[in-house]
Amino acid sequence: MTDIKELVEKNELKHIAIIMDGNRRWAKERNLPTPVGHKKGVDALKATMRACDDFGIKYLTVYAFSTENWNRKPEEVNFLMDLLGQTLKNELQEMHENNVVISFIGDTTQLSEKLQQILKNAIETTKNNTGVNLQIAFNYGSRAEIVKAVKEILASGEKEITEETISRHLYTKNIPDPDLLIRTGGEMRVSNYLLWQIAYSEFIVIPEFWPEFNKEKLAACVIEFNNRNRRWGK
Repeated sequence: MTDIKELVEKNELKHIAIIMDGNRRWAKERNLPTPVGHKKGVDALKATMRACDDFGIKYLTVYAFSTENWNRKPEEVNFLMDLLGQTLKNELQEMHENNVVISFIGDTTQLSEKLQQILKNAIETTKNNTGVNLQIAFNYGSRAEIVKAVKEILASGEKEITEETISRHLYTKNIPDPDLLIRTGGEMRVSNYLLWQIAYSEFIVIPEFWPEFNKEKLAACVIEFNNRNRRWGK
């Protein structure tokens, strides 16, 4: 792998967004139950967070559960809810010690009261940290986010609506837009993810499934990003 020091010196990335796709396909290829794929996906996320810290990447946003994922089998939905709660309980202290800031985007009011409390505790515990900002998109859909923003603007009585007005009412109002969107698993679509925010993001799609993602694969994406010429329409 490219020397980390050299990579960090050349890195211009502030914010990476990831569509963590392929947990189920990874498990199916290995004749394993779907939950095993999701658990391996958690390991991949932990490795990615550590790599972002090593590479000097300040913001990491990951798509963990979409508004469309409610259409999956109830047992899988329940498992994903439990997995988020258990992961936060088990990993929160370590993430806090590693200076990670945890936040969530999406309609968390639809989650169980117990899970909402776990999320609130993670946010409160890490809010004063200064390391990597991990933003977890859970029960998130970009179209719903934009509808919410429009309703808030109408309710506020704001007369002039600009791009900045809309951005101020999005879940992501406090962080910069993603520089890079990575999707694992080879699918060529954005799946209702950060549609407003990725207007000028670079895209990288890799064939490997999310449980296979690691520091080396992230480094390869960072290098590719740094070698691109971002013209911003000019």
